[in-house]
Amino acid sequence: MSEAQTVLVTGATDGIGRATATALGARGWRVLVHGRDESKARHAAGDINGIPVWGDFSDLAAVTRLAETISTVAPTLDALVNNAGIYATSRTETAHGLEMTMAVNYFAPFLLTHHLLPLLTRSPAGRIVNVSSMTHSGARLDPKQLDFGRGWDAYGVYAASKLANILFTRQLAVNLKRTAVTANALHPGVIGTKLLRAGFAMGGASVQDGARTSVFLVDDGSVKGVSGQYYVDCRSIEPSRAARDARLARNLWDATYERLVAYL
Repeated sequence: MSEAQTVLVTGATDGIGRATATALGARGWRVLVHGRDESKARHAAGDINGIPVWGDFSDLAAVTRLAETISTVAPTLDALVNNAGIYATSRTETAHGLEMTMAVNYFAPFLLTHHLLPLLTRSPAGRIVNVSSMTHSGARLDPKQLDFGRGWDAYGVYAASKLANILFTRQLAVNLKRTAVTANALHPGVIGTKLLRAGFAMGGASVQDGARTSVFLVDDGSVKGVSGQYYVDCRSIEPSRAARDARLARNLWDATYERLVAYL
């Protein structure tokens, strides 16, 4: 590429996010390396020659400030990889009253993407890549019950957040139909990350393997113009029936917008 394109990778201080940022940097991308705090972001960015940006995804105001910072660093954004995620083992709420897993894995990426859309639409072909999980296939999600106040279950809420990622992706693709911006989701594989060890007490493949599909969706010419799809091993496959429910996607979008309206 004659001039470096710019990509933001969230949760890029370790694991799959760091491997994704490293691989894209090696391919000539200008990489914005996001971390939860300044120290982690600067350390990781220094290691991979990226640009550090930071913001705690459990804090909606911090997400908004992150978007404002990015707009000064990159007036045009060619790709956004919503990779940051957690697996909470007990139920807690954010300062804004959101269930923590849903806040970090779903509400924060939704809010950040909303704020960065003007930058993405300035790109000739902006790409949004949302990291989901195969766990979405057994998830249940009620847009009216996004706080999971009753019967909270660590796996159930994590899976629901990953179903929400795909539903968000599919509705976003519909909303962006008249633009050059695309949105796709993916399952990175069973990867040996901190999240996998915390949530599932098991190991997995390398983080480099986990980054492969994200890098493909950002950088490969074959997916130019492709939107609203779900990828595994760099191939488009059908997600679960719930993930293909257009009405559920619209209802979730509306419910999310209502919860975040003060920050949009």
